[in-house]
Amino acid sequence: MTYITKPRLHHPSLTRNEAGYTRRDYEGKISTLCAGCGHDSISAAIIQACWELDIEPHRVAKLSGIGCSSKTPDYFLGASHGFNSVHGRMPSVLTGANLANRDLVYLGVSGDGDSASIGLGQFAHCVRRGVNMTYIVENNGVYGLTKGQFSATADKGSKSKRGVLNSDSAIDLVALALQLGATYVARSFSGDKDQLVPLIKGALAHEGAAFIDVISPCIAFNNHSGSTKSLDYVREHNEAVNRIDFFPSREAIVADYAPGSVTDVPQHDGTILRLRKLHADHDASNHLEAMAYLQKHQALGEIVTGLLYVDPNPEDLHAHLQTVSAPLNTLNAGALSPGKAALDKLNASLR
Repeated sequence: MTYITKPRLHHPSLTRNEAGYTRRDYEGKISTLCAGCGHDSISAAIIQACWELDIEPHRVAKLSGIGCSSKTPDYFLGASHGFNSVHGRMPSVLTGANLANRDLVYLGVSGDGDSASIGLGQFAHCVRRGVNMTYIVENNGVYGLTKGQFSATADKGSKSKRGVLNSDSAIDLVALALQLGATYVARSFSGDKDQLVPLIKGALAHEGAAFIDVISPCIAFNNHSGSTKSLDYVREHNEAVNRIDFFPSREAIVADYAPGSVTDVPQHDGTILRLRKLHADHDASNHLEAMAYLQKHQALGEIVTGLLYVDPNPEDLHAHLQTVSAPLNTLNAGALSPGKAALDKLNASLR
């Protein structure tokens, strides 16, 4: 079998970002997924988002589990750190890496089988602990590597390619992320780059648990009539809650806004999410309203996309644990093991 590799040479006229990198510098290997797979569109959106944010590729740590989606980190950010864990265990590996080195930008890429089935417990605890990460689920509602069985996110009543009806209730990872305390929650569609790129940029800039569920139709097993994860179904039932733009902040602006106008949502690190308000009944800073909005439109058979909720003042796991500002992997043995006197003092303070 012959593998075609991308040329290493870049045209000298390619546009460079403020960090000095071209968009090509954020690419990876050539994808081996099915031609037309929505996952490749998500990879392209991640590449675009990182390039536009001027993130140095070597500052990114990308982690994944098992599945078609978990293969995709090989197709973007080839110069970044990476670790492909076992099935459903990406969140715990990411948590450990984050605790050891808080200076990296953490990107977890998973799938609906990897996160909503075998990895559901790991997903839940990683989100509720507030690990500073961008957690992207490439959601197609099937197990693509094992020939198209229903996954835990497949909607009840949806039909498989072989004509089998799904009788199990679906797990909505967006609703679960909201309930578990994620401080940035969004949903998008792999075929909507204009919406997806700003959502990823906002998540990468967010200092807390950021979760994005991306509906990504499996063209081999789940892109047919009767599937609620197909291209046609998502396009016909897409209920976008807002139009999103993102830009680095010069001055934080907070203001009341009317339907149809723009609101700026300040982030903890000084960046800004700019939302164009299209619906009078949705406020991305209102946690309770976000959950109600999601359930309301779910009952109508509509897929809510866009930024559902963002906490402008999030706290991550390091803040909860009160860890030192220096990455733990930079500390020497003396700092990590201060000795019996320090331990006795700590134990006495807990009595």
